[in-house]
Amino acid sequence: MQRNHPPPLIPIMQNPSDLADRVDHARSLLSQMRLFSEPAPKATRQVLERLKSKGPIKKTSSKTLSHPDAKASPDASSPSQKEATQSQGDSFSTASLSKEERKARLAALREEVLVCTKCPHLVASRTNVVFGEGNPDADLMFIGEAPGADEDAQGKPFVGRAGQLLTKIIEAMGLRRDEIYIANILKCRPDMPDGKSGNRKPRPEEMATCIPWLKQQIALIQPKALVALGATAAEGLLGGGPLVMRDMRSRWHAFEQIPVMVTYHPAYLLRNQSLSEKRKVWEDMLLVMEHLRIPISKKQRSFFLSK
Repeated sequence: MQRNHPPPLIPIMQNPSDLADRVDHARSLLSQMRLFSEPAPKATRQVLERLKSKGPIKKTSSKTLSHPDAKASPDASSPSQKEATQSQGDSFSTASLSKEERKARLAALREEVLVCTKCPHLVASRTNVVFGEGNPDADLMFIGEAPGADEDAQGKPFVGRAGQLLTKIIEAMGLRRDEIYIANILKCRPDMPDGKSGNRKPRPEEMATCIPWLKQQIALIQPKALVALGATAAEGLLGGGPLVMRDMRSRWHAFEQIPVMVTYHPAYLLRNQSLSEKRKVWEDMLLVMEHLRIPISKKQRSFFLSK
């Protein structure tokens, strides 16, 4: 329907005392207002109601606008958004990486660690940096405190007597060593004073310097559980100290939301070979197996129990 254009407004009279002119002027204004008082089109009313329900309009970049019925796509992020996510560093999730991608990233990280010189006194005394080894897609990760003489010589973790016992523990769990991952808090063997042999406990400042390397390993591997071997490894992972093993073991702790079981170091069992001490470690491993839903046989449950 063709709409008539409203007549021009009658100017307000210069003489306000002229009542008749003022009445005519008011009638003219009312007639013009009626021309624009028809109901708004349906689409317009819907938009107005939507705006009322949503409150104030927020300013949105034209790059993020889309049709109201369009479904969000997982790849819809702009390059700038993706870069912002990745710029968070260690905090971004690596859960979606394939095993080959994890392996490649661990290899690249290993190359960085092998040339680390953050602790000059350890660089001067070490033979090899002991980065760690195992399955880059492992559900379970064992963490020791530092390399010993055998590990320093071979550049591999837990290859001495304590390492051989750890391998037996892993196999008793029904796993293979190449199915899990093994690393240390410290990547270099702690140096010893001249004329002294053996191993010393890593110092807090040494562990604080080296722990970022381990954090990157854990972030890449994304294990479902960590086992801290010994109080020193627990101190390095969980902070605080000195920790008392009897207060720490047989219950779950957390390292950056990953469950941590603290147990005795295999070297402790080499010095204390009673069934009761072996049973303590095995009870901790049973808890780990239950957490990872590894089947446990009746025979396994009875390991190291007194006959």
